[in-house]
This record gives sequence, C-alpha cells and structure tokens, in this order.
Amino acid sequence: MEDFEQQAQAFSQRIEQEIVEGRLNFPTVLDVSMRIRKLAADPKASLDEIAQVVQAEPVLSAKVVRMANAVMMNPYGTPITSVKDAVSRIGLSALRCLAFAVSFEQLAQDHRSRNLRLVASGLWMHSVDVACWASAIARELKVAPPDTALFAGMLVDIGQFFLLARATDYPAMEANIDRFAEFVNTWHQPVGRAILEALSLPDSIVDAFCYEDPYGGSWPPKDLADVLFISSLATEAPNPFDNLLGVHRPSLRENGVPGVDRDTMADLLASAESHRKVLLSTVCG
Repeated sequence: MEDFEQQAQAFSQRIEQEIVEGRLNFPTVLDVSMRIRKLAADPKASLDEIAQVVQAEPVLSAKVVRMANAVMMNPYGTPITSVKDAVSRIGLSALRCLAFAVSFEQLAQDHRSRNLRLVASGLWMHSVDVACWASAIARELKVAPPDTALFAGMLVDIGQFFLLARATDYPAMEANIDRFAEFVNTWHQPVGRAILEALSLPDSIVDAFCYEDPYGGSWPPKDLADVLFISSLATEAPNPFDNLLGVHRPSLRENGVPGVDRDTMADLLASAESHRKVLLSTVCG
C-alpha cells in the first residue's frame, strides 16, 4: 500500500513537471510514429524519405501495403506492392494512424505484468475500433475527411497509452491495477492534451477533443468532434479502464443519443458498417 502511494506521488510529480516544462518524454515504442509525424509535417520531406522510415518497420510496412490494396483505397484493383506507392495511395493521415496503431500494439506486448498486457491489448482494440468507426461515419456524413477522422480516432486514448507505457518504471502500478486505473483516470486528459500539443497537430484535429463540451445531440453532426463522440459510443470494444473503474458507457445501438431519432442513428451505423469492417481488417491484419 505504502509503495503504491510513494510511486504514485513520484509518477504524478514527474508527469506534472514534464507538462509544465512542455517536454513529455515519449516512450521508445513510439519512435517510428514520432519520426513519421515529423516528416509528414516537413514540407521539404520527400515521399522516398517517408517510405524509408516505414520500410524500417516490417509490421507497419505490411499494414500500409494492405490498406493501399483495400477496395476503398484501390477501387480499380491494380495491385500495389511497393511501400512508396502504398504511402502515396493511402495518404499521410492514414499512414500516421497506422504508425500509432502499430506502436500501441507493440506497447501492449511490452509489459512485464500480464494484467497490464491485457489492459493495453484491450485499449489498443478500443482505439482501433473508434478510429475505424470515425472514418466510416465521416465518410457517410461528409463532415470531415475520412482519413483525418481515422487518425483522430486512433488518438482518443493516447493519454492512457502514454501512462501505460510509463507505468513500467513504477512496479507498484502493475501490482495494483485497480488503483492504477484511478491514477490513469486522474491524469489521462491533461496528458492527452499535452501530447496533442507536442505533436503539433492541426487545429482541426486538436479541437475535436472537446473534453468539457461533448456532442449535444444536434443532427446531423456538424464536425469531427461530433464524429469522435458518436464513434466512441458505437465501438463494440470497451475501454478496459472503464471496466476497471466500474463505468458503464451507454450502447449507441440500444440507447441512441438524446435528441437524435434512434432509427436515424441505426441507419447511419448500418451504412457505415461495411467500410468500418474493411478498415478494421486492414489495421488488425
């Protein structure tokens, strides 16, 4: 008990200091994602340079080529076999989403504690499903570019992933998973905001994470923030931290959204389902 209190205090102080100083210490598992992010933001970076970074990560390379050959990206069915052509086809937003998906998947396998491995794996699946729903719903409603929605959806749990990665430095966190969940619940929003700022993302993405002002139920959804809110309720993969905290999120299919006709929402989910399944298979395959 005492060990947890001491380590939680040390962890909190470390995070708070990094946020104040604007220098979050990103886990090494996110190296490839961060390198791709920097290249994508550099107008002088060439497609060849980006492709070289992708090729250095075999799992990411395979997923990029797989996505480029998916029907929605390659409607004419011409086989794409090179990473460079695949990156060109899917675009930088989708590439960044895949890079984070691979990083988070590797993080899920990186924990000494079986309990944290299970939490990280569940969180990865939750993020991926939210991302795929976001892209599919944005595509149906045309309120945001689907690839931008895909990338933004992948970031919904990034504060929690960051804290999971850093927890390996604090063994008491892994040994007291329920109390660690409470710790994450306290810190994930400020950490998530700090990460979004550190990534120098466009305002259109940063503004979509409206923690204090969620979707109010207007129809149709007006922006990416609304899409992310609906996607988070549509996901069939629960956030494991919600389960640990005893938080029950309402089912979108069963309860709908206040102010929105249930049949209207059901029609939207049905229309988006096939696109979501293709994306899910691509990212998870």
